[in-house]
Amino acid sequence: MSVSPTVKKILRAIAAVTMVLGLGGGAYYFYFGRPPLVKVGIATLAPVSEFVYGSGIVEPVQWAKVVPVQRRRLVQMCRCEGSMVKQGQVLAQQDNAEETAQLKEMEAAHQQFIRDLDRANKDDKPKAEIEQRRTAVEQSNSRIAAHKSRIEGLVLRAPMDGLVLRRDGEVGEIVGPTDVLFWVGTASPLQVVAEINEEDILHVALGQTALLTNEAFANQSMRATVSQITPKGDPTKKSFRVYLRLPTNTPLKIGMNVEVNNIFRETPSAIVVPNEAVLDGAVQVVSDGKVKRIPVATGVRGTRATEVKGAISPGVTLLVPARKELADGRRVRTENVVSQVVPPPAAGPDSSGRPETSRDYIDQEIATSLSTHLNNIVSDARRDAR
Repeated sequence: MSVSPTVKKILRAIAAVTMVLGLGGGAYYFYFGRPPLVKVGIATLAPVSEFVYGSGIVEPVQWAKVVPVQRRRLVQMCRCEGSMVKQGQVLAQQDNAEETAQLKEMEAAHQQFIRDLDRANKDDKPKAEIEQRRTAVEQSNSRIAAHKSRIEGLVLRAPMDGLVLRRDGEVGEIVGPTDVLFWVGTASPLQVVAEINEEDILHVALGQTALLTNEAFANQSMRATVSQITPKGDPTKKSFRVYLRLPTNTPLKIGMNVEVNNIFRETPSAIVVPNEAVLDGAVQVVSDGKVKRIPVATGVRGTRATEVKGAISPGVTLLVPARKELADGRRVRTENVVSQVVPPPAAGPDSSGRPETSRDYIDQEIATSLSTHLNNIVSDARRDAR
C-alpha cells in the first residue's frame, strides 16, 4: 500500500519533533538534572602557632657609647677596635691647647690673689678687706677646678671593662656631642632589642620563645627568649621595646638586624582546612555524595590554611571553595580529593630535618599537607582559562 506524500511529511515532522524533544530532555538532564561537579579537599591534622611580628637589632647586654661632651678637633685616637680595655683607659684626646693656655692665666691670677691676701694679713688691714681678699682666693680656686674638669672632659676614656666593639673617627676631625666615637661592651651574652606594635604587645610575655631570621642565615631559624618588656611604649612609633636573650652559641653578630616572630600560642595537633573552605563561619562537608553545612570557629589563619574548631574530624571531605548556593542535602559530584592526612611533626625542625625558617613558618607547617590540592586547583584554573 502506497503512502501519500502528505502522510510522509507528517511522519517526518513527528520524527523530527520527537528527536528534538529527546535531545532537549537529555540536555536538560545533563545540565540541570545531574548533580553539580565540585572541587573538594580534606580536613588535616597539623601543628599551628600564633606569632607576634617585630624587628630588632642584636646588641650586647652590657655596653656603652663613648661621646665627646665638647666640640673639638681630635689630636689622638687609639687603634683599639676589637681590643679589650679597662675602665678609665684613654681612648682618644681632643685638642686642649686653648683651655691649657687659659688655665695657666688663671693659675697666675690665683697666685696674685694669694699674695694680696698674705699682704693684707701682714699689714693688719681691716677685717672686711681681709675677708674680701680671702673670698677672691676661694673663687679663683673654684674656677681653676672647674676649668681642669673641662680639660679632663677632652680626654675620652673607656666607661667600663670590655671590648671595643667599634671605633669611628680619625685624628684631625672635629667631633662633638652628636658623634659616637667608640662602642664598648661585653662580647657576650647578647640580646635582641625589638620593637613590637602596640596592638600586639598584650600577646607578649616574659619567658616566651621567639623565632629570629636574618638574610645572612637564610636556611636557619634561630631562637631567643623574652627577658624584659619596657613598661612605657613610644607614642610616636606606637610600639613597645622588648628584650630577647640569645643563647650563648648564637651565630648572630652584634649590630645585625633580625625579624622577630614571637610565639604566644602553640597547638601541636590542630585541624586545618584550606582558607577557601570556610564561608560565613562554616564549612561544607561532603558525605555520601551530599553536602552538609557544619558551623566552625576559626583560630589561626595563614595565607593558605585556617585552623578550625567544631564538629569536624580529620580526614573529612569538604568543598573547596565553599559554595553558598548549594543547600544542605544537595547531591554533588566530586573531583580532586586529597586523601592523605599528615601527622603533626615534632617540635623544632620537622621530620625531614628542615630547619624552621622565615616568618611564614606557620603557613609552611600547617599547610604542608594541602599542597597537592592547591596545585590541582591552579592546574584546573589554567586549563579553564585556555
